[in-house]
Amino acid sequence: MNLLDRAIGAISPKWAMRRLQGRVALAVAGGYFGGSSGGRAALRNWNPGVSDAAGDISPDLVDLRGYSRDLARRSPLAGGAINTVVTNVIGTGLSLEPTPDADFLGMSEEETADWQDHVLREWRLWAETHRCDATSTQNLYGLQSLAFRSALESGDVFAITPAVARPDSPYRLAIQLIEADRICNPDYSANTDRITDGIETTTEGAPLACYIARRHPGAMYARSGQAWDRVPFFGAATGRRNVIHLFDRRRPGQVRGVPYLAAVIEPLKQLTRYSEAEISAAVLSAAFAVFVKMDAESFESLFSSDGSRDAYLKGAMKWDGSIGTAALDSPGKAVNLLPGEDIITPDLKRPNTAFDPFVQAVLRQIGVGLELPFEVLIKHFTASYSAARAALLDAWRFFRGRRDWMATNFCQPIYELWLEEAVATGRIAAPGFFTDPVVRAAWCAVVWTGDGPGSIDPLKEVDAARERIALGVSTIAAESILHDGVSWKTKHRQRVRETAARRADGLEQEQTAPSPRIYPSDGVQP
Repeated sequence: MNLLDRAIGAISPKWAMRRLQGRVALAVAGGYFGGSSGGRAALRNWNPGVSDAAGDISPDLVDLRGYSRDLARRSPLAGGAINTVVTNVIGTGLSLEPTPDADFLGMSEEETADWQDHVLREWRLWAETHRCDATSTQNLYGLQSLAFRSALESGDVFAITPAVARPDSPYRLAIQLIEADRICNPDYSANTDRITDGIETTTEGAPLACYIARRHPGAMYARSGQAWDRVPFFGAATGRRNVIHLFDRRRPGQVRGVPYLAAVIEPLKQLTRYSEAEISAAVLSAAFAVFVKMDAESFESLFSSDGSRDAYLKGAMKWDGSIGTAALDSPGKAVNLLPGEDIITPDLKRPNTAFDPFVQAVLRQIGVGLELPFEVLIKHFTASYSAARAALLDAWRFFRGRRDWMATNFCQPIYELWLEEAVATGRIAAPGFFTDPVVRAAWCAVVWTGDGPGSIDPLKEVDAARERIALGVSTIAAESILHDGVSWKTKHRQRVRETAARRADGLEQEQTAPSPRIYPSDGVQP
């Protein structure tokens, strides 16, 4: 009981008891303040409703895609955020490193190395040329970047895997990317319990087939004579993967993805408008503007009604604010003012001193929604080494997660389809590939590597890598991948060739790397 309860209890114990009973009843009725919208003013008009994933996503999905793409095209911040994610996740492309389970397959180290080299040669024959693209315009690394960017902007992207015969390629597998808008219900019909936004599912919710419009719904004359093709996700007889659906699933039962910018579309648009308004205001304030003011009594005394007044007013209305002699090489000019006239210079207060702090405050909130630290979002590293490195490490965890998601859901299925064809045509030997799924999985094991995160202070990074290897918590292979994404075997072979060439030419051997230096916890190195 608080002080008021005690005072009421001293006067009327019955009233005090009723107050205490009411308070207990309220506590029992609702354990969460946020769970009762009727009793709290802040939640009184908030009625979001409860729906399944399709009910929450489908009604706004078309608008979300349009907003997201428009921001990516027109907003430097939104386009820069997407470019930052694509550059750090995909970069120059996710590379393949075959890692078959040699112990299970009964292969020696020499046999494993020979098989890996042979697979890489065959893989490059297909993946590093335009033969892998159904449109013959990109290699696989370009398709990775395009697919990932499309998934970020539109929420998801589809890749179908047709067999295209090419006279200059031994492989028929091709990848054709389909933009999200083309996957929609036939005849633009409403969703049902089996078909949602162009995806047909089983009773368990597994994707069964997708309906692909032959023309983009937003294309000119797309709705006249539009037709759809039903493409099963997997072959009925062989189980071959025909469709790859790349999207980030956030809820059970979700069948379509949401654009990466969805949660921050409104603040991004408002911030873009605010920035444009401030730039326009600064441009206007940069043009020196003066106004001539005349009081009414002076005007009446100087101009009679014989027509001079009308001529003066007509000339004033025609003035566009420009000065005929306003040039750097023109002489100065003294202008005599009429009696009663005064010069007034407006104070536009631009540039706005509060612009940058306010924008930075909004950017920090946007960065949280995009999982990008403020420093990474705006490419602004002015704090200490520790603060900058903490921001990069936090961003790199997000990039690594997205890279693993991309490798698992896009790159790995494509590799397995390619390896299946290579084994079926006899270009690659893999005994038991089609007879035992466990053996097949052992042959399909790979590691996907990409560009390294870079470093703020290379010397500190090298010393830290050396210490991790010395302590046994890391390996040369892991540090090589972390550094620039290139396998240590590739570097080792190149170093062997370089060392042999230096010895053959009589050059001195490379000196041993110096011992690590001790740096202060932060600041400039000695």
